[in-house]
Amino acid sequence: MKIAISGGSGFVGQALTDHFTEKGNDVYILTRNPDGKPEKEKVIYIKWLSDDHQLDELPELDAIVNLAGESINGRWTEEKKEKILASRIDSTRAIMDLIERQKTKPEALINASAVGYYGTAETEKFDEWKEESGDDFLAEVTKQWENEALKAEDYGVRVVCTRFGLILDKDEGALPRMALPYKLYGGGPIGSGDQWYSWIHIRDVAGLIDFAIQNRSIEGPLNATSPHPVQMNDFGRLLGRSLNRPHWFPLPGFVLRIALGEMSTLILDGQKVYPQKALDHNYKFTYPTLSSALSAIYNR
Repeated sequence: MKIAISGGSGFVGQALTDHFTEKGNDVYILTRNPDGKPEKEKVIYIKWLSDDHQLDELPELDAIVNLAGESINGRWTEEKKEKILASRIDSTRAIMDLIERQKTKPEALINASAVGYYGTAETEKFDEWKEESGDDFLAEVTKQWENEALKAEDYGVRVVCTRFGLILDKDEGALPRMALPYKLYGGGPIGSGDQWYSWIHIRDVAGLIDFAIQNRSIEGPLNATSPHPVQMNDFGRLLGRSLNRPHWFPLPGFVLRIALGEMSTLILDGQKVYPQKALDHNYKFTYPTLSSALSAIYNR
């Protein structure tokens, strides 16, 4: 297959590129600056989001994966929030332009999204059949982002919006920052400890995106989370056990809210999300449980 990836140099994009090229697929990374990128077999860098773009050099594509967007890490000032939203809308509109240019349209657009779509809750269970979005900032961002991506259906393209949970990897993403206090013997409950973490191993992120491309019966929202979400206290205990460290030192929620502002909702508030659509289509998770994921990450 020939697959284009925007945001291909990011955390998920790199893992996905490796996944596809190892299977013999050709990957076209859409980037603002293709110069100086590391050479990889079966990877071609294409300039986009500029007046001198190279989109006309793309071949007919089987699928597009859109991962581009401003990082949500950092204090959410009004300026930061504008960048988070605008970057996602603008890049997705650029994907629509790419699709319009393709004489033969790609079969599928896999567009990134997030479990933040559902808002936060301590007890409610969310799956893809929950149509109503939350009412906070991240819910509004993901709602607008998905609505923009769904415009590709006007070109006859199948659209899948992968709602990512907390993505686990040893060196990238949130896990290294979460593990640091434990490594320093200072890990423990954060806030109430009852908030749900809907997580997924990076290998299953790549596997599920590939699965969504291959299975033409999958469309619309797709929760990219493990079938076994856990509460913060259980997450911390398993993380501490994987690192041979105690789970004991509590961090009050108000401290994080002062330090991080509105962004603290990512840590202090959660949602219990199930990948019902993936399970209904018989996707087999490589790491369905947190203990199996952490064991693989920390080689235990």
